[in-house]
Amino acid sequence: MTLYRIPVQLHRASLHIQNPQYLEFLNCTRAQGIVSSGLIPSLVWKLQREDEKIQALLLDTLAACLMEDATEALASCVVPFLKEKLLSANSDIRAKAARTLIAVSEATQLSPLWPSIPLEGKNQVWQHDVIPILAHLLKDKVDEVQANAAGALTYATVTTKGKYAALDAEAIRPLLELLHLSSSKVRLNAIKALTMLAEAPEGRKLLQAHVPTFRALEKDASAAVRQAAQIAIQVIEWKP
Repeated sequence: MTLYRIPVQLHRASLHIQNPQYLEFLNCTRAQGIVSSGLIPSLVWKLQREDEKIQALLLDTLAACLMEDATEALASCVVPFLKEKLLSANSDIRAKAARTLIAVSEATQLSPLWPSIPLEGKNQVWQHDVIPILAHLLKDKVDEVQANAAGALTYATVTTKGKYAALDAEAIRPLLELLHLSSSKVRLNAIKALTMLAEAPEGRKLLQAHVPTFRALEKDASAAVRQAAQIAIQVIEWKP
């Protein structure tokens, strides 16, 4: 666990790429080790100071680690830092930043500081006005950016505040457009995000006219897309 304690001049892409042990950091055991070693604040700090190749690797590492425990990352201002990376001119950085935001909201460990870390992550995404940026990235030209932005919106819109922030950002229209793309990952994440927005009365009302689109997706080649479409229809057609 000393990789990130070495001098910064050695902390370069060639070191990471040529060291096969680095890839092991992305599995669950290594991620737990990084978290328990207290290295998360250092990774967040380096995210702001390294070149883009290193930033991409750091984002991969953070995404794996935050799935285990987001406590230190949230306390280290990871959400505003990730918000900045969503605006990067580099599509790989944008995609990985959105993926890390998913992990922020998806963390599995609970903390005495914040009894529900997943909820705290979602709240911070809303508080730092990240949702309008995610909505904008739904129109990105890169499939992976679109897919991860939709995925991040899915988690961010679990809360009521998140839902209405996405509705205010007019996320429904670009999400609907994603349903017609060739990437099954994009379609799946878009359906899930739309399902979350359909839980709000205003979102449900807007989506009722698009039920035929979801019906068509019940015949999608992807089983996951088919199942998600069925759930979406149930939510959209639900009557109180």
